[in-house]
Amino acid sequence: MPNVSHFERLPMRASEPVTVFVEGQAIKVDSHDTAAAVVLMAGLVPSRTTPTSGSPRAPYCLMGVCFECLLDIDGVANQQGCMVKVRDGMQIRRQVGARDIHEPRQEPTT
Repeated sequence: MPNVSHFERLPMRASEPVTVFVEGQAIKVDSHDTAAAVVLMAGLVPSRTTPTSGSPRAPYCLMGVCFECLLDIDGVANQQGCMVKVRDGMQIRRQVGARDIHEPRQEPTT
């Protein structure tokens, strides 16, 4: 998935690249990136919809306050993407509406 957004990386020290999957598309990113940053780099906007009105949302504050960056990460819904560091093979998907409360909740992996 090419970088289709205007999100630009600031110069910083190099880190190991990892491959994550955004909506099933492989993308190489730096290992220090967060899932929310990857979503913005990939141009996956909106990255979620609200459970009540279905209105589109995307990462906003990027520091864990606004909860606009909720994503489905490795099959676990309601993950704050800005607080989750990527790892090789991670699966990142849009969160559409509310998570299914009848499915057993998996604990996020760190």
